[in-house]
Order: sequence, then C-alpha cells, then structure tokens
Amino acid sequence: MDIILSNNGYRVVNLGIKCAIETMLHAAEEHRADAIGMSGLLVKSTLIMKENLAVMSERNLTIPVVLGGAALTRRYVEEDLRSVYTGPVVYANDAFDGLRYMEQIAKGGLPARSSAGAEEADVLTGTEAKIALAEAEDQRYREAAGTGTAAQVSAVRRDVPIPVPPFWGTRVVDSIPLDDVFSFINEVALIRGQWQVRKGKMGEEDYRTLLATKITPELVQLKERVQKEGLLEPKVVYGYFPCQSSGNDLIIYNDDRRTERLRFTFPRQKGDRHLCLSDYFAAIDSGRMDVVAFHLVTMGRVASAHSAKLYAANNYRDYLYFHGLSVESAEALAELWHKRIREELGIAGKDAPDIRRLFSQGYQGSRYSFGYPACPNLEDQAKLFTLLDAGRIGVTLTDEYSLEPEQSTNAIVIHHPEARYFNIV
Repeated sequence: MDIILSNNGYRVVNLGIKCAIETMLHAAEEHRADAIGMSGLLVKSTLIMKENLAVMSERNLTIPVVLGGAALTRRYVEEDLRSVYTGPVVYANDAFDGLRYMEQIAKGGLPARSSAGAEEADVLTGTEAKIALAEAEDQRYREAAGTGTAAQVSAVRRDVPIPVPPFWGTRVVDSIPLDDVFSFINEVALIRGQWQVRKGKMGEEDYRTLLATKITPELVQLKERVQKEGLLEPKVVYGYFPCQSSGNDLIIYNDDRRTERLRFTFPRQKGDRHLCLSDYFAAIDSGRMDVVAFHLVTMGRVASAHSAKLYAANNYRDYLYFHGLSVESAEALAELWHKRIREELGIAGKDAPDIRRLFSQGYQGSRYSFGYPACPNLEDQAKLFTLLDAGRIGVTLTDEYSLEPEQSTNAIVIHHPEARYFNIV
C-alpha cells in the first residue's frame, strides 16, 4: 500500500513491521497524519490490531484507521474490530481499496461502512479462519442441543485412550526438504489471501484461465527460485511432555512425572459447551498421566531479510509474492509437523486422504496457536519458549510477544478426538 499511495501523491510514514502502538501514535501526532493503516498479514496480527484500537479508543482518538492484509476479512473488521474503536474503521481488500479510502478522507471523511465492491466470499486465513471454524462448531452444538440449559461444566469425555509418545522432551529438526513443505501449502490462502489474486467481477472460467496460465506458473517459478537461492530455511523444534489438568489449568511435569515444571491457565466458555482446553487432558484425580505436544516452526531469518530487501527496493510485486509464499510456507510447515506428531502418536489413521480437508481439521485432535480464541494470551508463548528452548532454531520473542522472524508460528497440539476450534463466549 505504501508504494501505491506514494505513487498517487500521498506522503506515507512507514513505521515497518511489529510497530508498538505508542510509536504509531507518536508518529501520527508528529506528522499530523490524516489516517493510520495497519496490516494483518500474519496469524496473530489481528489480535494486536484489536488491542491497538482499544488503546486508541481509551484515549478518545477518532483518527480514521484503515485495516488490511491476508489475515483479515471484511466481516471480522466490520463486526468485531470496528466495535472496539470510537473513530472510523474500514477494511481495505487491497492497496487500491486503501487508495480509494484515502481519497475519501481527503474529501472530508469516510462512510459508516466500507463501500468497496470486493467479493464477499473472503478467504479465511490465520486467526479469522480459526474463529470461523469455531463458530461453525458452536452452531452445530446449539442445533444438536436445542434450547435446553447446558451444564456449567463441559461434557468432554475423560476416558479416551492416551497415546504413547516416541520420546519425552524436545528435538530439533533442521533438514526438512522444501518440497515437503510446499506440498502442504494452502494455495487458495496463498493466491487469494496473501497475493490478493481474486475473481472479483471476472467470470469463473476467466478466473480459472488466469490461474492456470499466469498465476500457477509464477508460483512454480518462485518455488524454484527460492530453492535455488536458499531463501527459505525450514526448521522445527518440538517435543512431548507429561501433563494433567486441574480445573482450567494444564500442569506440565518434569521428567519424574511428579514435580510441576510449569502450568498454563486457559479461559473457559461462559456459555454454550463451557469448554476449556484443559478439559481435553486427563485430570489429576483420574490417576492417569497424559501427554501434550508443542511445536515451533520457522522459515528462518533469511526469509525476513529477503522480504526487507525487496521492500526497501520498492519492488512491491516481488515483495508481495515472496512474503506471501514465506508466510504460507510457515503455515504449511506447521501443518506438516502436526501430521508428523499425529504419526508419532499413532493417531494419523484418521487423517483425511485429501490434503485440502486437513486445512479444515480433517484429522484427530487439534492444534492451537497462542493468540487464538481458545488460548488468547500471547504471553503464554514465553512458557512455550521455555519448554522448547526456541533459541536453538533462531526464533525469539519481542517485547509485544510477537515471533521473530515473522515467518514463524507455534502451537499446543492436543490428541483428544473431540478437540476442535471453539470461541470463548
């Protein structure tokens, strides 16, 4: 968006990625900004956006805010993020939407709702995809349960078999073929979400022709270049830990399986099924010891460095394509390693044969990244870093609990057959 706006006569103050809200607001005041823009290309960006908007609202600010990026959808912006802020908030489907909004701002204001004619079938990626799946799960439950009053504790089964892990503790894996990673890329999320190549007003046949003759060949060429030049370096650190639940807490034990190492406290639904992540593990009073897996994956600092190089050179198109591929490759590596964990736990037999169904939880159990609705506390990532010794693969946490390099993601992996995404309501 920077390049598009600059080329149309607007002065853009680019504060870079992972910008703290105080820095953002100070720059807006110093440069007398007409609007603030935030991009949600990454999984957890949307949650930080929401926190930023809440801070701005607390300070009674009304400067227009334009939000965009592959992790967002129009519905999430208009129904959730907009409610947090006292000033105008709009969703920009692409850089040209952002330009149109700036033209409206220059003329005196923004409409109450966005007026861009973007296609409504938004591609859901990152946090918003998990929210959508969670809402679907909750709706199915309500339809099955009718209008009766639910119990104040969840009905999650506590007698499910507990798999035996191949080892206890952690392992680092850094010799992962890129072809294996690429085979798990969600190309719909990449092309329509990250690259913003959408059908719009095109006919279905024309859109398919565009994908087949132009976009897919460009993706193949980019993958080949990435492999040849070593622009992505996939690495994983993961492990299995003995654990038990106590109320809303998940207790992680030391190797002796008796002394507590640390614990996570998860929120519980106030309505619907009264779910909490801890419910998917054997309770202390059951006398059974359970197992939980964690993983952290990254595409390496070389990916962030190359993205920054392209951006600094104003090579917008190459930046958009490479950055999108690097981010989706991190998600693909997470999907690949979740499958590896299921295989090691002996529960992969329930995996859907079609890889596309894996993207919508076509397997036993689930994985949750910190910041998602069921485990919203980003600060819990510090505990995961302690467990996995994440520095061994070159990943660090910022003061705002964001991952560096940005092409990284982590998760708690749950084997329980009833584990699915859900919202805390």
